[in-house]
Amino acid sequence: MESKTYLKNLQISPKKLRFYLAAVKKMKPAESLTFLYYGKQKATQILHKAISSAISNAKQTLKVDADLLNFKLLTIEQGKILKRFRPGSRGNVRPIKRKMSHIKIILESKEVVDKAVPKVAEKNVKVQSPNVKEVKNVKKTEEKLKIKKESK
Repeated sequence: MESKTYLKNLQISPKKLRFYLAAVKKMKPAESLTFLYYGKQKATQILHKAISSAISNAKQTLKVDADLLNFKLLTIEQGKILKRFRPGSRGNVRPIKRKMSHIKIILESKEVVDKAVPKVAEKNVKVQSPNVKEVKNVKKTEEKLKIKKESK
């Protein structure tokens, strides 16, 4: 199972966010929150909010504890670019590009397997039905098959 979170048009350049991407991808989402909480940069604050939002979405949709979640995909894409201009020397124009970014987070949950319950073979299962004659007939046919296999 997986949960998707997509944050658009964040007022920070993608290059500044990608600086922390490699370190965060290696961790679990719950661990990455503590790592990003103590960062001083604006990028760490934005990533912290994005990942905490993704975790809360996954808890609601998948109904899973935060410790069982892993990053399946964590990417930072370039968004819109606001183009502004300032006056320059000798009547020229100096461009200002304000870049925006999109964050895409896909979290997947681990499947919890119960090892305590052993699988029961079909032969050992007792069938409790009101019609006991059918159970006796099944046993007789199994015995006949065993005898035929042994004789060959």
